Amino acid sequence: MSLPALFDRIPEAFVDRWDPERPWDLLGETLDAVLGDLPIQRLDSPVSPEIHLVGEKIVLGKGVRIAPGVVLEGPVFIGADTEIRPGAYIRGGSWIGSGCVIGASTEIKHSILFDGARAPHLNYVGDSILGEGVNLGAGTILSNFRHDGGQIVLVGDDGPRETGRRKLGAVLGDDVATGCNCVLHPGCLVGRETQLYPGVQLRSGIYSHRRIVKLEQSLELVERR
Repeated sequence: MSLPALFDRIPEAFVDRWDPERPWDLLGETLDAVLGDLPIQRLDSPVSPEIHLVGEKIVLGKGVRIAPGVVLEGPVFIGADTEIRPGAYIRGGSWIGSGCVIGASTEIKHSILFDGARAPHLNYVGDSILGEGVNLGAGTILSNFRHDGGQIVLVGDDGPRETGRRKLGAVLGDDVATGCNCVLHPGCLVGRETQLYPGVQLRSGIYSHRRIVKLEQSLELVERR
């Protein structure tokens, strides 16, 4: 059984190595190779002294706006017109497309963000892929590592799929949106245009496209004495 619909298009840097049945493989040797081909440094946007550049192979496209206090570790690619807000930490090994938003105190680690993806408020994005137009609500966490250190396996309607990875966060299709304070457990694949309500704890697995994931809870009001 095929995976749910994810992306309209794949960034040119990755399209030749794209396997629609194993999208997480982009985070392995493919991402390493793409970043390995970057020049030692190319800064097509101004960088103020308040921005910390660490290591080599740091590429910034035109129109990138970086606020004071940001830390960028190479290798990293950041596409044109992306905004990086105060205190963001982009760890080495990430590829960020054009028109993205990386918010204040957000951490990005070994991830791929397609054009227009947004992690704008207090987010953690680890070993993940965000499709075009993805928006993470404030405090959304894409967790990437099991406590037992075991391989991450995705379970869908057709049974388990071994990823071969010990670190894997989420693969989010185009225009997926998460509400505030969502936590996605290691190994979540979410089809395009699916929405997660605030506070959802999404267990590892494969989730269809164009769905709404609701959180059900009950509240008890007790009179104060």
